Amino acid sequence: MAENNKTGVDVPLGPISVLVNNISVTYKTEVNDAKARAAHSLPARAAMRIMGRNPRRQVHALSNVSLAVRSGEAVGLVGLNGSGKSTLLRIIAGVETPTEGVVKASSQPVLLGVSAALIPDLSGYRNIKLGAFAMGLSPAQVEEAIPRVAALADIGDALYRPMRTYSSGMGSRLRFAIATASRPDILLIDEALNTGDAAFRERSEEAMTKMRKNAGTMFLVSHAAQTVEEMCTRAIWIHKGRVIQDGDAYLVARNYRKWSWLLAKDQPEQAQQILAATKAAYSEPDLVELSEVEASANRRHGLG
Repeated sequence: MAENNKTGVDVPLGPISVLVNNISVTYKTEVNDAKARAAHSLPARAAMRIMGRNPRRQVHALSNVSLAVRSGEAVGLVGLNGSGKSTLLRIIAGVETPTEGVVKASSQPVLLGVSAALIPDLSGYRNIKLGAFAMGLSPAQVEEAIPRVAALADIGDALYRPMRTYSSGMGSRLRFAIATASRPDILLIDEALNTGDAAFRERSEEAMTKMRKNAGTMFLVSHAAQTVEEMCTRAIWIHKGRVIQDGDAYLVARNYRKWSWLLAKDQPEQAQQILAATKAAYSEPDLVELSEVEASANRRHGLG
């Protein structure tokens, strides 16, 4: 079985590397409005005033999300702000624990911006070393990785200046480059590729293609459907914490782009039609291959 991305690179898919099984994330947040307070009894409102608290409501960041991703896949996550994309990445990385469900992975995922513990007062060069050591590279591997990371980030003489002097785009480029230094089997990227120029995007795509050829798996969160279309083979649309479409990156990105355009043009009825049709066409995955990942997984977290 093989997947083709927009660049025509043919990468055979391997076994399941990440399995997300019925993940839900809920949390409580304070609500400061009269309607929310009125929903509570008088004694409850009095107690909240004494304690200086506002009413709390339960928020469903993710609801019953299930998916299986194979080695060699590049998966883009699209959706509006607050839809649950970044929460899903943190769950997969093990940075956050789900309220329900379980995640299994064949190796430790690297979440861009978390795994590399960078220090703003150190130079980019020193941070490359620090980040590479933090990801478990040996001294020899670190020395081998430095020129490769520097070339990918391409921030010029800024490499030798403190990172606190960098623009957000420069910092994101360096973090992405450092994250690829260890050649991780599973790489999770949250918006970092939206900050670079065309040349950086081309180098990033080449780096990710090499990773996929080496049986790596990549997740990319982006608000830009075009980025997902160009960088990924598969895309997942998350809306209000639920997966509503999962399939070919071009088809999902095109559908999401059309829906977003209708919202931006103040055509909510047409946008709602697309949303309803998308939800109706989606069916939950049948995770019958659970035993396949059981055999290869060396990491598990969550409830289940």
